[in-house]
Amino acid sequence: MPPFDVPEGDPFGPHNLPYGVFSTPSSPRTVGVRLGDHVLDAGAAAGALGSPYADLLARPTLGPLLAAGRTAWSDVRRALTAWVTVPAHQEVVADFLRPLSSVELHLPFEVADYVDFYASENHARNVGQIFRPDGEALTPNWKHLPIGYHGRSGTVVVSGTDVVRPSGQRKAPADAAPVFGPSVKLDIEAEVGFVVGVPSALGRPVGLGDFREHVFGLCLLNDWSARDVQAWEYVPLGPFLGKSFATSVSAWITPLDALEEARVAPPERTHALLPYLDDTVPEVEPGGYDLRMSVAINGHEVSRPPFASMYWTAAQQLAHMTVNGASLRTGDLYGSGTVSGPAVDERGSLLELTWNGRDVLELPDGKRTFLEDGDVVTLSAWAPGPGGARVGLGDVVGRVVPGDR
Repeated sequence: MPPFDVPEGDPFGPHNLPYGVFSTPSSPRTVGVRLGDHVLDAGAAAGALGSPYADLLARPTLGPLLAAGRTAWSDVRRALTAWVTVPAHQEVVADFLRPLSSVELHLPFEVADYVDFYASENHARNVGQIFRPDGEALTPNWKHLPIGYHGRSGTVVVSGTDVVRPSGQRKAPADAAPVFGPSVKLDIEAEVGFVVGVPSALGRPVGLGDFREHVFGLCLLNDWSARDVQAWEYVPLGPFLGKSFATSVSAWITPLDALEEARVAPPERTHALLPYLDDTVPEVEPGGYDLRMSVAINGHEVSRPPFASMYWTAAQQLAHMTVNGASLRTGDLYGSGTVSGPAVDERGSLLELTWNGRDVLELPDGKRTFLEDGDVVTLSAWAPGPGGARVGLGDVVGRVVPGDR
Protein backbone atom coordinates (compact mmCIF):
# COMPACT_ATOMS: atom_id res chain seq x y z
CA MET A 1 0.00 0.00 0.00
CA PRO A 2 1.41 3.48 -0.87
CA PRO A 3 2.52 5.42 2.24
CA PHE A 4 -0.11 8.13 1.79
CA ASP A 5 -2.98 5.64 1.66
CA VAL A 6 -3.34 5.24 5.41
CA PRO A 7 -6.15 2.76 6.14
CA GLU A 8 -9.39 4.27 7.37
CA GLY A 9 -9.46 4.22 11.14
CA ASP A 10 -5.68 4.23 11.52
CA PRO A 11 -4.96 6.23 14.71
CA PHE A 12 -1.84 7.70 13.09
CA GLY A 13 -3.49 9.23 10.04
CA PRO A 14 -3.08 12.85 8.84
CA HIS A 15 -5.31 14.04 11.69
CA ASN A 16 -2.61 13.05 14.20
CA LEU A 17 1.00 13.54 12.95
CA PRO A 18 2.94 13.15 16.21
CA TYR A 19 6.62 14.11 16.38
CA GLY A 20 9.61 11.95 17.23
CA VAL A 21 13.31 11.53 16.48
CA PHE A 22 14.65 8.65 14.40
CA SER A 23 17.77 7.38 12.70
CA THR A 24 18.61 4.71 10.14
CA PRO A 25 21.80 2.69 9.65
CA SER A 26 22.83 5.20 6.97
CA SER A 27 21.56 8.48 8.42
CA PRO A 28 21.92 10.29 11.77
CA ARG A 29 19.16 11.31 14.15
CA THR A 30 16.60 13.74 12.82
CA VAL A 31 13.03 14.89 13.49
CA GLY A 32 10.39 12.54 12.16
CA VAL A 33 6.62 12.70 11.92
CA ARG A 34 4.56 9.53 12.01
CA LEU A 35 2.04 8.74 9.27
CA GLY A 36 0.50 5.30 9.56
CA ASP A 37 3.32 2.76 9.57
CA HIS A 38 5.82 5.22 8.07
CA VAL A 39 7.98 8.05 9.38
CA LEU A 40 8.47 11.27 7.43
CA ASP A 41 11.92 12.84 7.52
CA ALA A 42 10.43 16.24 8.32
CA GLY A 43 13.61 18.28 7.89
CA ALA A 44 14.51 16.80 4.52
CA ALA A 45 10.95 17.22 3.24
CA ALA A 46 10.84 20.81 4.48
CA GLY A 47 14.11 21.57 2.72
CA ALA A 48 12.96 20.05 -0.56
CA LEU A 49 9.72 22.04 -0.44
CA GLY A 50 11.38 25.32 0.51
CA SER A 51 9.72 25.61 3.92
CA PRO A 52 10.90 28.48 6.15
CA TYR A 53 10.84 25.99 9.02
CA ALA A 54 13.35 23.58 7.48
CA ASP A 55 16.04 24.59 9.95
CA LEU A 56 13.80 23.84 12.95
CA LEU A 57 13.01 20.37 11.63
CA ALA A 58 16.41 19.27 10.33
CA ARG A 59 17.71 18.72 13.85
CA PRO A 60 18.64 15.68 15.98
CA THR A 61 16.14 16.71 18.67
CA LEU A 62 12.76 18.41 18.98
CA GLY A 63 14.25 21.11 21.22
CA PRO A 64 14.44 23.95 18.64
CA LEU A 65 10.86 23.31 17.50
CA LEU A 66 9.64 23.17 21.10
CA ALA A 67 11.27 26.53 21.84
CA ALA A 68 9.87 28.20 18.70
CA GLY A 69 6.43 28.82 20.21
CA ARG A 70 2.79 28.44 19.34
CA THR A 71 2.78 30.32 16.04
CA ALA A 72 5.56 28.11 14.68
CA TRP A 73 3.89 24.97 16.09
CA SER A 74 0.64 25.79 14.29
CA ASP A 75 2.36 26.78 11.03
CA VAL A 76 4.49 23.63 10.93
CA ARG A 77 1.47 21.43 11.65
CA ARG A 78 -0.55 23.04 8.82
CA ALA A 79 2.39 22.58 6.45
CA LEU A 80 2.87 18.93 7.41
CA THR A 81 -0.82 18.22 6.95
CA ALA A 82 -0.67 19.71 3.44
CA TRP A 83 2.50 17.80 2.54
CA VAL A 84 0.89 14.43 3.27
CA THR A 85 -2.62 15.15 1.95
CA VAL A 86 -2.26 17.46 -1.07
CA PRO A 87 -1.39 15.46 -4.23
CA ALA A 88 0.81 18.27 -5.58
CA HIS A 89 3.26 17.76 -2.69
CA GLN A 90 3.19 13.99 -2.46
CA GLU A 91 5.58 13.23 -5.31
CA VAL A 92 8.31 15.18 -3.51
CA VAL A 93 7.40 14.05 0.00
CA ALA A 94 7.25 10.35 -0.91
CA ASP A 95 11.05 10.26 -1.18
CA PHE A 96 11.35 11.14 2.51
CA LEU A 97 8.99 8.53 3.99
CA ARG A 98 10.63 5.58 5.73
CA PRO A 99 8.93 2.37 6.90
CA LEU A 100 8.58 2.47 10.67
CA SER A 101 10.10 -1.01 10.85
CA SER A 102 13.34 0.25 9.24
CA VAL A 103 14.16 3.06 11.68
CA GLU A 104 15.41 3.34 15.24
CA LEU A 105 13.43 5.67 17.52
CA HIS A 106 15.15 7.80 20.16
CA LEU A 107 14.23 9.96 23.14
CA PRO A 108 12.68 12.83 21.16
CA PHE A 109 13.84 15.77 23.29
CA GLU A 110 16.43 16.57 25.92
CA VAL A 111 14.61 16.45 29.24
CA ALA A 112 15.37 19.58 31.26
CA ASP A 113 13.52 19.20 34.57
CA TYR A 114 11.09 16.44 35.56
CA VAL A 115 8.14 16.84 37.93
CA ASP A 116 5.62 14.17 38.87
CA PHE A 117 2.17 14.87 40.28
CA TYR A 118 -0.50 12.98 42.22
CA ALA A 119 -3.63 14.19 40.44
CA SER A 120 -6.08 11.26 40.38
CA GLU A 121 -8.54 11.32 43.26
CA ASN A 122 -9.28 7.63 42.75
CA HIS A 123 -5.57 6.77 42.97
CA ALA A 124 -5.00 9.01 45.99
CA ARG A 125 -7.98 7.51 47.82
CA ASN A 126 -6.82 3.95 47.07
CA VAL A 127 -3.31 4.68 48.31
CA GLY A 128 -4.69 6.38 51.42
CA GLN A 129 -6.91 3.41 52.21
CA ILE A 130 -4.00 0.99 51.72
CA PHE A 131 -1.55 2.83 53.97
CA ARG A 132 -3.92 4.66 56.34
CA PRO A 133 -6.87 2.25 56.71
CA ASP A 134 -7.99 3.85 59.96
CA GLY A 135 -7.56 7.46 58.86
CA GLU A 136 -8.70 9.85 56.16
CA ALA A 137 -7.88 8.57 52.68
CA LEU A 138 -7.00 12.04 51.37
CA THR A 139 -4.53 14.32 53.10
CA PRO A 140 -5.93 17.73 54.15
CA ASN A 141 -4.16 19.56 51.31
CA TRP A 142 -5.21 17.23 48.47
CA LYS A 143 -8.33 19.11 47.31
CA HIS A 144 -6.57 22.49 47.56
CA LEU A 145 -3.44 22.00 45.45
CA PRO A 146 -1.94 19.48 43.02
CA ILE A 147 0.63 17.58 45.06
CA GLY A 148 3.92 16.85 43.27
CA TYR A 149 7.65 16.28 43.62
CA HIS A 150 10.76 16.85 41.53
CA GLY A 151 12.25 13.74 39.94
CA ARG A 152 15.45 12.89 38.10
CA SER A 153 15.46 13.94 34.43
CA GLY A 154 18.60 11.96 33.59
CA THR A 155 16.77 8.64 33.99
CA VAL A 156 13.91 9.41 31.60
CA VAL A 157 14.21 6.82 28.82
CA VAL A 158 12.44 6.17 25.54
CA SER A 159 9.99 3.32 25.05
CA GLY A 160 11.74 0.01 24.40
CA THR A 161 14.55 0.63 26.88
CA ASP A 162 15.02 -2.21 29.38
CA VAL A 163 14.40 -1.33 33.02
CA VAL A 164 16.97 -2.74 35.43
CA ARG A 165 15.44 -3.88 38.70
CA PRO A 166 16.71 -1.38 41.30
CA SER A 167 18.30 -2.25 44.60
CA GLY A 168 17.97 -0.27 47.78
CA GLN A 169 17.10 -0.34 51.44
CA ARG A 170 13.80 -1.81 52.49
CA LYS A 171 12.24 -2.59 55.85
CA ALA A 172 8.96 -4.32 56.55
CA PRO A 173 7.08 -3.12 59.66
CA ALA A 174 7.96 -6.31 61.53
CA ASP A 175 11.67 -6.22 60.65
CA ALA A 176 14.13 -5.18 63.33
CA ALA A 177 16.41 -3.39 60.87
CA PRO A 178 16.53 -2.52 57.17
CA VAL A 179 18.14 -4.80 54.60
CA PHE A 180 19.70 -4.01 51.22
CA GLY A 181 18.88 -5.83 48.00
CA PRO A 182 16.81 -5.86 44.81
CA SER A 183 13.31 -4.45 45.10
CA VAL A 184 10.68 -7.15 45.57
CA LYS A 185 7.78 -4.77 44.94
CA LEU A 186 8.60 -3.36 41.53
CA ASP A 187 5.59 -1.52 40.12
CA ILE A 188 4.44 0.71 37.29
CA GLU A 189 2.44 3.92 37.17
CA ALA A 190 0.32 4.59 34.10
CA GLU A 191 0.61 8.32 33.48
CA VAL A 192 0.48 11.05 30.86
CA GLY A 193 3.48 13.35 30.43
CA PHE A 194 3.30 16.98 29.30
CA VAL A 195 6.21 18.52 27.39
CA VAL A 196 7.07 22.20 27.85
CA GLY A 197 8.24 24.15 24.82
CA VAL A 198 8.40 27.87 25.59
CA PRO A 199 10.37 28.78 28.75
CA SER A 200 9.32 31.34 31.34
CA ALA A 201 11.26 33.92 33.30
CA LEU A 202 12.41 33.24 36.84
CA GLY A 203 10.08 34.96 39.28
CA ARG A 204 7.09 35.11 36.89
CA PRO A 205 4.31 32.55 37.44
CA VAL A 206 2.50 31.02 34.46
CA GLY A 207 -1.27 31.47 34.72
CA LEU A 208 -3.99 28.96 33.86
CA GLY A 209 -4.77 30.77 30.63
CA ASP A 210 -1.19 30.49 29.38
CA PHE A 211 -0.98 26.69 29.44
CA ARG A 212 -1.24 26.32 25.66
CA GLU A 213 1.39 29.00 25.09
CA HIS A 214 4.00 26.96 26.95
CA VAL A 215 3.05 23.29 26.58
CA PHE A 216 3.74 21.75 23.17
CA GLY A 217 2.16 18.35 23.58
CA LEU A 218 1.85 15.17 25.57
CA CYS A 219 3.00 11.57 25.64
CA LEU A 220 2.37 8.41 27.61
CA LEU A 221 4.61 7.92 30.62
CA ASN A 222 5.39 4.98 32.90
CA ASP A 223 6.89 6.09 36.18
CA TRP A 224 8.38 2.83 37.44
CA SER A 225 8.29 2.53 41.23
CA ALA A 226 10.05 0.36 43.80
CA ARG A 227 7.29 0.31 46.41
CA ASP A 228 9.34 -1.34 49.17
CA VAL A 229 12.20 1.13 48.78
CA GLN A 230 9.71 4.00 48.59
CA ALA A 231 7.81 2.95 51.73
CA TRP A 232 10.96 2.94 53.87
CA GLU A 233 12.56 6.14 52.57
CA TYR A 234 9.77 8.58 51.79
CA VAL A 235 8.95 9.90 55.29
CA PRO A 236 9.34 12.84 55.77
CA LEU A 237 10.60 14.25 52.45
CA GLY A 238 8.84 12.13 49.83
CA PRO A 239 9.89 9.94 46.88
CA PHE A 240 13.59 9.54 46.11
CA LEU A 241 15.43 6.32 45.13
CA GLY A 242 12.19 4.35 44.87
CA LYS A 243 11.26 6.46 41.83
CA SER A 244 14.44 7.88 40.32
CA PHE A 245 15.85 4.78 38.60
CA ALA A 246 13.70 4.90 35.43
CA THR A 247 10.80 6.77 33.84
CA SER A 248 9.73 5.55 30.39
CA VAL A 249 8.09 7.79 27.79
CA SER A 250 6.68 7.21 24.35
CA ALA A 251 8.84 7.90 21.30
CA TRP A 252 6.02 10.09 19.95
CA ILE A 253 4.94 13.51 21.24
CA THR A 254 1.37 14.31 20.25
CA PRO A 255 0.86 18.07 19.79
CA LEU A 256 -2.01 19.62 21.73
CA ASP A 257 -3.44 20.82 18.41
CA ALA A 258 -4.15 17.19 17.48
CA LEU A 259 -6.30 16.75 20.59
CA GLU A 260 -8.94 19.45 20.18
CA GLU A 261 -11.75 16.87 19.96
CA ALA A 262 -10.55 15.23 23.17
CA ARG A 263 -10.88 18.28 25.41
CA VAL A 264 -13.36 17.84 28.25
CA ALA A 265 -14.31 19.49 31.52
CA PRO A 266 -12.59 18.02 34.59
CA PRO A 267 -14.62 16.49 37.46
CA GLU A 268 -16.74 18.83 39.54
CA ARG A 269 -14.74 20.77 42.10
CA THR A 270 -15.81 19.92 45.63
CA HIS A 271 -13.71 22.58 47.38
CA ALA A 272 -13.30 26.26 46.56
CA LEU A 273 -9.98 26.88 44.84
CA LEU A 274 -7.60 29.78 45.27
CA PRO A 275 -7.74 32.16 42.28
CA TYR A 276 -4.56 30.94 40.56
CA LEU A 277 -6.03 27.40 40.38
CA ASP A 278 -9.69 28.25 39.85
CA ASP A 279 -10.81 26.72 36.55
CA THR A 280 -14.53 27.10 37.28
CA VAL A 281 -14.66 30.68 36.02
CA PRO A 282 -16.05 31.22 32.50
CA GLU A 283 -12.88 32.77 31.06
CA VAL A 284 -10.83 29.60 31.70
CA GLU A 285 -11.14 26.89 29.04
CA PRO A 286 -11.80 23.30 30.16
CA GLY A 287 -8.46 21.69 30.93
CA GLY A 288 -9.30 17.98 30.90
CA TYR A 289 -8.49 15.46 28.14
CA ASP A 290 -10.44 12.33 27.28
CA LEU A 291 -7.64 9.79 26.85
CA ARG A 292 -8.50 6.07 26.89
CA MET A 293 -5.53 4.21 28.34
CA SER A 294 -4.61 0.54 28.56
CA VAL A 295 -2.06 -1.35 30.68
CA ALA A 296 -0.84 -4.77 29.57
CA ILE A 297 1.64 -7.19 31.17
CA ASN A 298 3.19 -9.68 28.76
CA GLY A 299 0.51 -8.85 26.22
CA HIS A 300 -2.42 -9.36 28.63
CA GLU A 301 -4.52 -6.28 29.42
CA VAL A 302 -4.91 -5.75 33.15
CA SER A 303 -6.37 -2.25 33.34
CA ARG A 304 -8.02 0.57 31.38
CA PRO A 305 -7.41 3.83 33.26
CA PRO A 306 -9.59 6.79 32.12
CA PHE A 307 -7.65 10.07 32.00
CA ALA A 308 -10.85 12.16 31.83
CA SER A 309 -11.42 11.39 35.52
CA MET A 310 -8.26 13.21 36.69
CA TYR A 311 -9.16 15.81 39.32
CA TRP A 312 -6.26 18.19 38.67
CA THR A 313 -5.60 19.26 35.07
CA ALA A 314 -2.30 19.82 33.31
CA ALA A 315 -3.02 23.57 33.22
CA GLN A 316 -3.49 23.65 37.00
CA GLN A 317 -0.33 21.61 37.50
CA LEU A 318 1.67 24.06 35.37
CA ALA A 319 0.21 27.03 37.24
CA HIS A 320 0.99 25.47 40.60
CA MET A 321 4.57 24.45 39.84
CA THR A 322 5.40 28.02 38.75
CA VAL A 323 3.28 30.03 41.21
CA ASN A 324 6.29 30.46 43.49
CA GLY A 325 8.29 31.96 40.62
CA ALA A 326 10.00 28.76 39.49
CA SER A 327 10.95 29.08 35.83
CA LEU A 328 10.16 26.76 32.95
CA ARG A 329 12.79 25.49 30.53
CA THR A 330 12.40 24.07 27.06
CA GLY A 331 12.15 20.32 27.48
CA ASP A 332 10.65 20.33 30.96
CA LEU A 333 8.52 17.22 31.46
CA TYR A 334 5.81 16.79 34.04
CA GLY A 335 3.78 13.68 34.72
CA SER A 336 0.11 13.60 35.62
CA GLY A 337 0.60 11.06 38.36
CA THR A 338 -0.96 7.60 38.26
CA VAL A 339 -4.22 7.53 36.30
CA SER A 340 -6.89 5.45 38.04
CA GLY A 341 -10.63 5.26 37.59
CA PRO A 342 -13.27 4.21 40.14
CA ALA A 343 -13.48 0.56 39.00
CA VAL A 344 -11.02 -2.17 39.98
CA ASP A 345 -10.04 -2.76 36.35
CA GLU A 346 -9.30 0.97 35.92
CA ARG A 347 -6.45 1.18 38.42
CA GLY A 348 -3.14 2.37 37.00
CA SER A 349 -0.67 0.59 39.30
CA LEU A 350 -0.10 -2.90 40.69
CA LEU A 351 -0.08 -1.36 44.16
CA GLU A 352 -3.80 -0.72 43.66
CA LEU A 353 -4.65 -3.70 41.44
CA THR A 354 -3.27 -6.13 44.06
CA TRP A 355 -3.96 -3.91 47.08
CA ASN A 356 -0.25 -3.87 47.99
CA GLY A 357 0.17 -7.58 47.32
CA ARG A 358 -2.89 -8.80 49.23
CA ASP A 359 -4.82 -9.78 46.08
CA VAL A 360 -3.16 -11.93 43.43
CA LEU A 361 -3.42 -10.84 39.81
CA GLU A 362 -4.13 -13.79 37.52
CA LEU A 363 -2.26 -13.68 34.19
CA PRO A 364 -2.15 -16.33 31.44
CA ASP A 365 1.53 -16.95 32.24
CA GLY A 366 1.18 -17.05 36.02
CA LYS A 367 0.19 -15.10 39.10
CA ARG A 368 1.52 -11.66 40.00
CA THR A 369 1.45 -9.25 42.87
CA PHE A 370 4.34 -7.11 41.62
CA LEU A 371 6.57 -7.37 38.53
CA GLU A 372 8.93 -10.26 37.93
CA ASP A 373 12.14 -10.23 35.89
CA GLY A 374 11.32 -10.68 32.22
CA ASP A 375 7.89 -9.06 32.46
CA VAL A 376 7.08 -6.65 29.64
CA VAL A 377 4.75 -3.77 30.46
CA THR A 378 2.97 -1.91 27.66
CA LEU A 379 1.01 1.31 28.07
CA SER A 380 -1.11 2.43 25.14
CA ALA A 381 -3.83 5.01 24.62
CA TRP A 382 -6.03 6.80 22.13
CA ALA A 383 -8.15 9.93 22.18
CA PRO A 384 -11.26 10.96 20.24
CA GLY A 385 -10.37 12.78 17.02
CA PRO A 386 -12.21 14.62 14.24
CA GLY A 387 -15.13 12.85 12.58
CA GLY A 388 -15.02 9.89 14.93
CA ALA A 389 -11.35 9.12 14.24
CA ARG A 390 -8.98 7.96 16.94
CA VAL A 391 -5.76 9.78 17.79
CA GLY A 392 -3.08 7.28 18.83
CA LEU A 393 -0.62 8.33 21.51
CA GLY A 394 2.05 5.72 20.86
CA ASP A 395 2.95 2.83 23.13
CA VAL A 396 5.34 2.87 26.07
CA VAL A 397 7.05 -0.51 26.39
CA GLY A 398 9.54 -1.61 29.05
CA ARG A 399 10.98 -5.00 29.97
CA VAL A 400 12.20 -5.72 33.50
CA VAL A 401 15.72 -7.16 33.65
CA PRO A 402 17.64 -8.24 36.76
CA GLY A 403 20.29 -6.00 38.25
CA ASP A 404 23.95 -7.05 38.63
CA ARG A 405 23.96 -7.02 42.41
